[in-house]
Amino acid sequence: MTDPVQPTSHPMRQIRSYVLRAGRMGSGQQRALEELGPRFVVPFEATPANWDTIFGRTAPRVLEIGFGMGQATAEIAQARPDTNFVGVEVHVPGVGALLKLIEERQLSNLRILNHDAVQVLDQMIAPASLAGVHVFFPDPWHKKKHNKRRLIQPEFVAKLVSRLAPGGYLHCATDWQDYAEQMLAVLSAEPGLVNSVADGGYAPRPDYRPLTKFEARGLRLGHGVWDLVFNRAS
Repeated sequence: MTDPVQPTSHPMRQIRSYVLRAGRMGSGQQRALEELGPRFVVPFEATPANWDTIFGRTAPRVLEIGFGMGQATAEIAQARPDTNFVGVEVHVPGVGALLKLIEERQLSNLRILNHDAVQVLDQMIAPASLAGVHVFFPDPWHKKKHNKRRLIQPEFVAKLVSRLAPGGYLHCATDWQDYAEQMLAVLSAEPGLVNSVADGGYAPRPDYRPLTKFEARGLRLGHGVWDLVFNRAS
């Protein structure tokens, strides 16, 4: 797949947090969108959101970028009921799937934005307001000529850091070694971040990040998975 065509009047390529892909919508996902969407899907607005009002409480807030079908997102939200989670995903079937999980698990601490995460960060997230950011298994763009399309780049990381509160964390994970190496280099070079690992390397998988079925299968086959956890400097 390729990125959406950019207008010729804008020669500079903008950061995007996603690639558009086709996907089928199941009947259960469609029902969840219709019935639960009005409660749990937050409309995009070009103004900072009042998240305390949206959640009906004040609590630490974590943003997840690209939650896929939402299984890990729902498990994390269930395991951390004292934290509010905002999941951003552009693919509608994934939004429907997560809405189903919200209903099944009776989750009240999770909201969804069906929009580009870059615009969400720019417009709806106030500076220094997040307790954490999760970026799990972003598109690896494994062909070398496509590496420049990867999400974890210096400009985007600086944007994330600006939205983290002092002491807040950025947690990335990937199962592509060369992307892990790029992530480590980019995050280590960001002056606003400090590696949570004393030796400056990769972090053990935090207990709150569950193994996905795909990841567990990969590990059984001897594939690697790399976690990186950095904190915003005070």
